[in-house]
Amino acid sequence: MTLVKGIRIHSHGGPDVMSWEDIELAPPGPGEARVRHTAIALNFSDINVRRGGFYQKDPLPMPIILGNEAAGVVESVGEGVTDVRVGERVGYVGVGSNFFAKTGAYAQQRNVPAERLVKLPDNVSDLQAASVMLKGLTASNIINRIYRPAAGDTVLIHAAASGVGLLLTQWCKHYGAAVIGTVGNEAKAQIARDHGLDHAVLYRQTDFVQAVKAIIPGGVRAVLDGVGKDTFIPSMDCTAPFGTLVNYGNASGHVPPVDIMLLSLKGTLSMWRPGVSHFLGDPVRFKSLCVELFELVGSGVLKTAATRTYALSDAMKAHRDAEAAQHAGPVVLLP
Repeated sequence: MTLVKGIRIHSHGGPDVMSWEDIELAPPGPGEARVRHTAIALNFSDINVRRGGFYQKDPLPMPIILGNEAAGVVESVGEGVTDVRVGERVGYVGVGSNFFAKTGAYAQQRNVPAERLVKLPDNVSDLQAASVMLKGLTASNIINRIYRPAAGDTVLIHAAASGVGLLLTQWCKHYGAAVIGTVGNEAKAQIARDHGLDHAVLYRQTDFVQAVKAIIPGGVRAVLDGVGKDTFIPSMDCTAPFGTLVNYGNASGHVPPVDIMLLSLKGTLSMWRPGVSHFLGDPVRFKSLCVELFELVGSGVLKTAATRTYALSDAMKAHRDAEAAQHAGPVVLLP
């Protein structure tokens, strides 16, 4: 057994349930690789798992090591592993299709099924990889499979200064669309502008629906929403006829039930709620999507310049700041 440090919870609750503990790590088993983490993503799903009752119908067995996404270096491999070699830089998102049910990334080291590891290219750093994998696959799912922006389109992105929001902003601009984004304060607005945002709406100071209508009276072609409860249904009132609404996150809570007749009454709208779990369930598909994503990061189309870092031992503070909406862009924990 090897003794490593990590963040573990013994019950659901607020950030105070998180504990910096010694963790016994067995040697990697057949098909596994031991990864020494160098950069660990903080995703809002980690907060939801910590709080409890969000994804799972049945309580998860305690204790739990939080986290589902990280980059690092292969330290050793178990029997039968040929996919990766000792010393290679790798990343992963979850270890199964339901990534939130098999956590364990908030630790200095971890054993991971080797088939779940993707090799990192030389022009993508560990910090970039941890900043962009899950968030980038979420954005890719929207842009490549639900709504492809076109030159002349105007898109509304809620929480435009969030990790996914910044990626969506850059991706929409890459295809020639104009982007309106809601943000919490002027500092976040400037970060979003630095990533291509055309119009910032400070939603705490103004009614975003009226602000969007003032910019584009006919409504936006698409709404890309990671906030959920507080923003999704009101966004119908500033969406153009035959427009598309995509909810991909629940920062303010689940979107309430929607009467499907609203889609007709509000202008013949289409509505989507994508997820990434089915991508993660197929390791081959996951790796191919990461290669596509890393090409955009490595070429500079998608930037992760707003990444904020905390020591892994300070994960409790990182969670508190995230819940207080203190962050702009992705957050990464450093072991």
